[in-house]
Amino acid sequence: IVSLDHGKDDTPDSGGWVEILDNGALITLRGKTGWREVEIGRGSSELTCPVHALTQWLYYAKIDFGPIFVAVSRNGLKATEDRLSDKHIARLIKWTVREAGIRPNLPEAERIKLYSGHSLRAGLASSAEVDERYVQKQLGHASAEMTRRYQRRRDRFRVNLTKAAGL
Repeated sequence: IVSLDHGKDDTPDSGGWVEILDNGALITLRGKTGWREVEIGRGSSELTCPVHALTQWLYYAKIDFGPIFVAVSRNGLKATEDRLSDKHIARLIKWTVREAGIRPNLPEAERIKLYSGHSLRAGLASSAEVDERYVQKQLGHASAEMTRRYQRRRDRFRVNLTKAAGL
């Protein structure tokens, strides 16, 4: 995700680009076997919609060319032209987990180990109540087996045989 640019061929180190459309965002990514497109639909609320968040970021950071995910100045008032690295994103996720107080029952070091970019992908795969093939396409998995590994505990208690038996 850190290699995404605002437009096609914006930078030589680009790993893809994003187009904002009426129904969502179309992301074109360079994958292991070539280019692929990923559709990100608009959410049900602006507060949780990734497309809205991206649109707002592009506007406030004044990004209309080049890298999308860039650093901000120390005072937080200006976006720089410096592309973030995967390590920057990992630190941001861990900082957010710490600040949000997620899983407060665990020691901080243990909590932070639980969350990463990978856990965000797995969380999306697990919480999306859609057919497995759509999750597989979205995540770019070649096999359904790999998608099933990501869908942690998705089917727990989905069918309650105890209740179905009238017990």
